[in-house]
Amino acid sequence: MDSSVPPHPFEPRPRRRDRHGRGMRGPVAPPQVPLSASRGETFRDLVQDSVERLERRWPQLAEVDFVVLDVPDTPEEVVPLGSAVSARKGRPAQIVVYRRPVEIRTKGRDERALLVHEVVVEQVAELLGLAPESVDPRYGQD
Repeated sequence: MDSSVPPHPFEPRPRRRDRHGRGMRGPVAPPQVPLSASRGETFRDLVQDSVERLERRWPQLAEVDFVVLDVPDTPEEVVPLGSAVSARKGRPAQIVVYRRPVEIRTKGRDERALLVHEVVVEQVAELLGLAPESVDPRYGQD
């Protein structure tokens, strides 16, 4: 059963990119369009917008680390939307916003942006020992 013709190595067929005359396939949206941003990236942008808004009024927030985590580490009866950790020796103060609990409680981007800002304001107020209304006079009005 030896054949004098060597076996033809498998060569994949070139893929047809122009199926049914619909044009070349490509990404749905270019990378700079918000459609291509992940939910996590979009959420981080909301937190960053809120922080920038507050830093204009409270410049000391530049020394605080703002972190976005998906869910809280410790299981609790009531799921927190955020937490504040005071500065310690060698570690700056930290404010954490939990993405999934906030997303679950909101329906759209505008509602999510409002809730993120409220959570950031509440955590900053807790960290500074102030009332949320004094941190942001528009707190609770939106």
